[in-house]
Amino acid sequence: MQSALAGFVIVASLGFALPVVAANKTTTLRLWPGDAPGESAPGPEERDTTKPTDNQVAGKPVIRLGNVSQPTILIQRPPKGKETGTAVVIAPGGAYNILAWDLEGTEVCDWLNSIGVTAVLLKYRVPKRNGMPKHAAALQDAQRAVSLVRSRAQEFGIDPARIGVLGFSAGGHLSATVSTTAERTYPGVDDADKVALRPNFAVLVYPAYLTVKDEGDKVAPELHVTNAPPTFIAITADDPVRMENALNYAIALKQAKVPVELHLYPTGGHGYGLRKTKEPVTSWPERAAEWMKTRGWLKAN
Repeated sequence: MQSALAGFVIVASLGFALPVVAANKTTTLRLWPGDAPGESAPGPEERDTTKPTDNQVAGKPVIRLGNVSQPTILIQRPPKGKETGTAVVIAPGGAYNILAWDLEGTEVCDWLNSIGVTAVLLKYRVPKRNGMPKHAAALQDAQRAVSLVRSRAQEFGIDPARIGVLGFSAGGHLSATVSTTAERTYPGVDDADKVALRPNFAVLVYPAYLTVKDEGDKVAPELHVTNAPPTFIAITADDPVRMENALNYAIALKQAKVPVELHLYPTGGHGYGLRKTKEPVTSWPERAAEWMKTRGWLKAN
């Protein structure tokens, strides 16, 4: 069942040099030419923090990457002949504590490639830095990633006006924040920081932290919806981060006349990524691809 009103759709249903990246290959690049802003001493060793007792998703384990102090982007291009010229920066979730690296990262790269999109997997700094808002270091990394990819669009075979973001849980909040923040939150370090820093569209999957529960679910103060690009949102009614979190953000986008499509499913919980289960919510990638197609981002150059 689907209804639409003024662009608001709710579906309720069951080495720093950058080389040219070859198709079907992945290339990992350091995000910053030196240390990331505010980082001076090396932190604990980056590692998979998953324990044997941690929950699996769809019968498979999850890589929970922790202690990230050297942010990177992984570029993975679609096969030749399938490229659309669109790129998406992926922000895995993990409560700004870890990154669900495969579930909400590398597996997403493969799906994006299958629909002709160049995947840019962002390894942003976690855990959150002491004395800073939870998203502050991650936002610097996300802004840098969007600008860096846009500045090197020709090398990556993409259109600089067709760069999106896709985030899960805390990564959904990060994607919304980088989409709606007009000013750079760090001093520019090179020419890449002279180009536009906001994405052209956003896909938010079970996003967290979009509203302030104790203040009537008003939109979080760091999110400036009047700056937002067209946005796709998917969430379930039984998600522990609360569907009101997404609903009220979607309503705010609609009131700001930002095109928004919201898919609300009854069950499915949180943290399913792209892994298929019996839950209808795990069909969200098909809905997102349809949305991207109708918006014109899956047309070949």
